Amino acid sequence: MYNVDELKEKALKAKDKKASIGPDINLDEYDDAPVPHSYMAEEDLCTLPEEEQQRLIMAGLDVQEKERGGTFFQKDTSVIHCHSQQEGIEVLPIRKALEEHEWIKDYYWKLVAVDTDKYTAAAELGLHDGYVIRALPGSKSIYPVQACLYLDKEGLEQNVHNIIVAEEGAELHVITGCVTSAHIKKGIHVGVSEFFVKKNAKLSFTMIHNWAEEMAVRPRSVGMVEEGGLFLNNYICMKPVRSLQMYPTTYLEGKDAVARFYSIIVGSPGSEYDLGGRIYLRNPGNRAEIVTRTISNGGSIIARGHLVGEVPEIKAHLECRGLLLKGGTIHAIPELEGRSEGVEMSHEAAVGKIAQEEITYLMSRGLTEDEATSTIVRGFLSVDIPGLPPELKAEIDKAIEESDKDMM
Repeated sequence: MYNVDELKEKALKAKDKKASIGPDINLDEYDDAPVPHSYMAEEDLCTLPEEEQQRLIMAGLDVQEKERGGTFFQKDTSVIHCHSQQEGIEVLPIRKALEEHEWIKDYYWKLVAVDTDKYTAAAELGLHDGYVIRALPGSKSIYPVQACLYLDKEGLEQNVHNIIVAEEGAELHVITGCVTSAHIKKGIHVGVSEFFVKKNAKLSFTMIHNWAEEMAVRPRSVGMVEEGGLFLNNYICMKPVRSLQMYPTTYLEGKDAVARFYSIIVGSPGSEYDLGGRIYLRNPGNRAEIVTRTISNGGSIIARGHLVGEVPEIKAHLECRGLLLKGGTIHAIPELEGRSEGVEMSHEAAVGKIAQEEITYLMSRGLTEDEATSTIVRGFLSVDIPGLPPELKAEIDKAIEESDKDMM
């Protein structure tokens, strides 16, 4: 049962609790005071400065809202735009949802424990806002809903809580971007996300991070998939960040439920990444896949993956491949945990460098060495994501293409 006082009490007890993995961050170094911004109408989004629009586009947010089913846009601590363009798809700020809708209490802090660590505690005690995106039973999103969490104030601690729900038989596609303005150097983003995929529903969630070099990022995410449901979780981070630590978990709670995690990470010099994913397969017919592509240009990357098969008649695969271009480290930690006879689980992990013969071959076809290297890298990062709508795949390809211009 939703209890405000109980949540606050648990959060207060955990406000100094360190995370179980990843570097510890001193939250006292950041300012979490509210930052007011004016609300913008749909037509006003196109009046944003060109430089700002370009950074938003690289994080998946199109201010012209072409081929989008709705938009949520939060700047610092203020929601400056929020609406849905499709019947059956709800998009609203979480603070407004908590004030006006009883049903949100069935989802708020139901999957993520508020006392997990200091970051979940901060998201409750200092909640700024966040989004609720819900597809009503049987509804099908024609175009993806876009959401953006934007930092414009130096040294800000942005605390958000997001809830995404695909009700029974619904199909929902979300593309969300986290981005900083060009002048920002330091800040921290603390984000809690809870995903609910109901019976025979489908949810695809694509997150694109475009941070600043001194940003710290601490997402905390848990998903639940009911019978016959499908959850596609895609993550792209190809820009510098000081410290990023995330380990999303999904529970397959119904028969024939499926979850697939796909991640593309490029580690820049001085950046630290500790990320991965964990999926629990709890019912016959469950399927799970975790696929990670990592490139280090001098960054430090820990790529984790954990598959837990609890019953017979489940299938799961984990794949982690890393490419070292200009130094740095990649530490792949694949884990398979079988708890019952009859599980079928596999993994493959590899870390290496670009073979010189591949570069030589492409140069013999007329490419320069840089062009040859870039071509190989793009091919390495190209991941086939089954079940992704063509519009969403095009967005991912565009994000990789844009980021590749700076990566090399």
